[in-house]
Amino acid sequence: MSPVHIVGGGLAGCEAAWQIARAGVAAVLHEMRPHRATEVHKTAGLAELVCSNSFRSDDAEASAIGLLHEEMRRLDSLVLAAADSSKVPAGGALAVDRDGFSRAVEAAIAAQPLITVERGEIAGLPPAGWGNAIVATGPLTSPPLAEAIRALTGEDSLAFFDAIAPIVYRETIDFDIAWFQSRYDKTGPAGTGSDYINCPMDEAQYEAFIDALLAADKTEFQDWERDTPYFEGCLPIEVMAGRGRETLRFGPMKPVGLTDPRSGRRAHAVVQLRQDNALGTLYNLVGFQTKLRHGEQARVFRAIPGLERAEFARLGGLHRNTFINAPRLLDPALRLRAAPRLRFAGQITGVEGYVESAAIGLLAGRFAAADGLGRSFAPPPPTTALGALLGHITGGAEEAVFQPMNVNFGLLPPLAERRRGRDRKRAYCARALDDLERWSGGAADAAE
Repeated sequence: MSPVHIVGGGLAGCEAAWQIARAGVAAVLHEMRPHRATEVHKTAGLAELVCSNSFRSDDAEASAIGLLHEEMRRLDSLVLAAADSSKVPAGGALAVDRDGFSRAVEAAIAAQPLITVERGEIAGLPPAGWGNAIVATGPLTSPPLAEAIRALTGEDSLAFFDAIAPIVYRETIDFDIAWFQSRYDKTGPAGTGSDYINCPMDEAQYEAFIDALLAADKTEFQDWERDTPYFEGCLPIEVMAGRGRETLRFGPMKPVGLTDPRSGRRAHAVVQLRQDNALGTLYNLVGFQTKLRHGEQARVFRAIPGLERAEFARLGGLHRNTFINAPRLLDPALRLRAAPRLRFAGQITGVEGYVESAAIGLLAGRFAAADGLGRSFAPPPPTTALGALLGHITGGAEEAVFQPMNVNFGLLPPLAERRRGRDRKRAYCARALDDLERWSGGAADAAE
């Protein structure tokens, strides 16, 4: 039995390789770093987290992303196991020490005897001699491979921009002004209810900050980039500010659920910082992804109360992401219609987010393993987060207006009974986990 080749050692590629090996099929994982770097990766480690260190809400009872976490845990996800082993305090969210997370994934891959890691760029489509292969190169697919995909499919890859938030050293934050508190004192996977650093602003400070954001020098786009849109879920903070002066107060700088211990009152606006590493020495500015020039970032962000003497471990940036029109190009088993020996997984399929990318890697790996073993593999029910996400990118979304999508309850079939609010979300989650349990049991029976 030939091994399955996976191109790309990010979250989706590592998850796919893990699922393949756990099914008893050999996998070869190809990663081009360190032989070829990208614009934003800093290490050669597998599953390096480039943007945020947050996997978002871990609430499996009333959150679509938390539901996806739980479904993946129940299906032996490597990415969720590594996240759980490297988590840091983040209120109700699952956030990780990014270096610890990468090390955990790499250690698990290295310890799995059926997985071989090969370093070096695959400058084009996987060779026909490989047979069963998965392309999981992510949003930063190398130009030769991206061009080969375009030539094969007859489609231009779609693209959008993602922005990266700055990281500051905790010891340079002024705690005579800032304080620790999670919104509504909420605890989470590794939290205590005091997991975020909060920097308050009064109305005058907020207005001055908005003025500074709007006036600051931004990174200029090249001619070929000018028509590329932003991803709405990861807008630069200055772009949000440009949509209205109150936008940030109802977005990343909303003050609700937070009380300044010095005044006993809610501030006009609050900048939150989330722990970025296990040591607690680094904190990232939540929602402060930006395309401001580096010198402007230091000037503008040091105007935030409590960050006047902040030193930055990393400044923000902007990078271009690429994804295919998956509803048009992929079949329900994630195979490329123009070349069914190839599957696609991860962000290149048009899912957005670390967990969603790994989820599609999990499914691609299971589909590929079943092919290798000569067995059938039924996709998860559409009532599950996994099934809904898969269905969306393989036909549920409109081809003409396809854009990257995070998992959300709107992708799931409606409930039989009308419910509202948190009760509605709980019903979606309960139904999904019940259906997943029945499906995974049946899948296990079929594999025997």
